[in-house]
Amino acid sequence: MRMLWMGLLALTIMAGCTTTPTSETGAPVEERTPSATTGEGAGTAGAAGAGVAGSTSGAMNPLKDPRNILSKRSVFFDYDSYAVRDEYKPLIEAHGRYLQANRNARMIVQGNCDERGSREYNIALGQRRADAVKRMMMLYGATEPQIETVSFGKEKPRNPGHDEPAFAENRRDDVVYQGE
Repeated sequence: MRMLWMGLLALTIMAGCTTTPTSETGAPVEERTPSATTGEGAGTAGAAGAGVAGSTSGAMNPLKDPRNILSKRSVFFDYDSYAVRDEYKPLIEAHGRYLQANRNARMIVQGNCDERGSREYNIALGQRRADAVKRMMMLYGATEPQIETVSFGKEKPRNPGHDEPAFAENRRDDVVYQGE
């Protein structure tokens, strides 16, 4: 509570210190129209909003277009963690905005783990991973009924190996849209 009051006090003080410009001079502003191109991967800056609306007027389905961020369907996690890594946030944002623009779309977020840990532990960790991605998509406009979550724990490995590269590949969420 004290932090809230301190924050409000700081805002009040800053508001009292602002000045009003006396002329209309400043940096020139350039108007731009959004391009139709989309990003190449989850780490591409600005790619999250590109081509997300899903309007397929004569174009390829954005969920199937390999040049569209929406065709990327996996979010990978660090060992024993369900925190979404920064590199996957644009991907999650794109899917959340797609669901916002396409209210009839439905998906399942499938949580997965590597083989280390007990069956029960991995089922719980996979569920936390799937729920974390769902919550983040909902922040970007998806609704609760559009996203189902399920955990497969260590039961659906992508890579059957028993080394760190295989483990890293298996610590993931997979996004599957209804009808795929």
